[in-house]
Amino acid sequence: MNEICLLSDAFPPIIDGVVNVVTNYGRILAKDGYRVCTAVPEYAGADDSVYSYPVIRYPSLDFRKTIGYTVGNPFDIPTLHDISRRKISVLHSHCPFASMYLGRSLRAKLNAPLILTYHTKYDLDIANAVKMKLLQDGAIYALVENVNACDELWTVSRGAGESIQSLGYEGDFVVMQNGVDLPKKRTDEKTVQAVTGGLGLPAGIPVFLFVGRLMWYKGIRIILDAVSVLKAHGEDFRMVFVGSGTDEKEIREYAEANRLLDKVLFAGSVRDRESLAAWYTRADLFVFPSTFDTNGLVVREAAACSLGSVLVQGSCAAEDVTENVNAFLIEENAESLAACLIKAMAHPESMKRIGENASGDLYLSWDDAVKNAEERYQVVNDLYRSGKLPQTQKHGRGIFALSKELLDTYDKAEAFLRRLR
Repeated sequence: MNEICLLSDAFPPIIDGVVNVVTNYGRILAKDGYRVCTAVPEYAGADDSVYSYPVIRYPSLDFRKTIGYTVGNPFDIPTLHDISRRKISVLHSHCPFASMYLGRSLRAKLNAPLILTYHTKYDLDIANAVKMKLLQDGAIYALVENVNACDELWTVSRGAGESIQSLGYEGDFVVMQNGVDLPKKRTDEKTVQAVTGGLGLPAGIPVFLFVGRLMWYKGIRIILDAVSVLKAHGEDFRMVFVGSGTDEKEIREYAEANRLLDKVLFAGSVRDRESLAAWYTRADLFVFPSTFDTNGLVVREAAACSLGSVLVQGSCAAEDVTENVNAFLIEENAESLAACLIKAMAHPESMKRIGENASGDLYLSWDDAVKNAEERYQVVNDLYRSGKLPQTQKHGRGIFALSKELLDTYDKAEAFLRRLR
């Protein structure tokens, strides 16, 4: 197999879940001997010298103040030409927007299959970012049209695949789970104290932890309402939120209005992986009542440190867990969460048992996750070459066929200029 091209709308210096996936794919594919490149939008202050593979940047507009990202131009001819000169066997997009337009523009020229990994419920992100219903509908239409255009759809959970099918995706999907870049071990006590000491976490008092973007739709109101119940019952505990987000101000105000600041700690964003592992090690239980997340990678991060989780029954994050064996399961409400936490505090040995089982059952390293992807790349490539991928023949018209013609013309013009020299 020749080169694999990873396409993403986000890449460092931006940090988010998709960036974590793409950088780990690139790192491990290169380590495993594959030729790999990434095609991503330009970001001010980016330092691509740290990567062991080429990073191709294409022109973009900076919308970080409004949506948190830059928006690239996927029809930039010089960029398309640069990528089309590479011997690429597989195009793998990790975003269903600009990256897919870029991939669709390249597919015919490269004669390579286009895989899309669907990471999150983008329709909820669209609804949160775009308030006008007409614009929301247009964005979702474009999203589904792009997903329908891929040669194979990978999702990080069954729920993620069912979510995009409910929006109009017409095909099947392959579940390809993401891995964890934390080692499978608990952090040493010295590091834990260095990271968490002096923050008002008394020894012997249960610590509950949430890690992720501080957005209401991640179940944070359920957490705050549940710990209000615990406090009213006279329970002693600490609830720690690690992360930041656009709803952070409202969330802090809600905690203050409910007089929870003596029990609730906002630790801010933690980007250092060793420091994050220290938080997972310090906690007694990971609280993640989100039905938004399609994979719940943080649940596996917690499992790496033998920390068990409380999850919503039927959520994507709870797909692979067994109730009361490697996770606690609740209904999606504060009363159910409060009852679960009160019971767990009364039986601390159950929290330890759940965490140890989670470590054995739920942990998946990035090396193993990408190894699964490498095997599937070969299958997709073989299916594509044999003409057995149904999407290949359906979406080669319009502007994407024009892109191939423009690139062919660009190649001819370049060859002509070389002869003149």
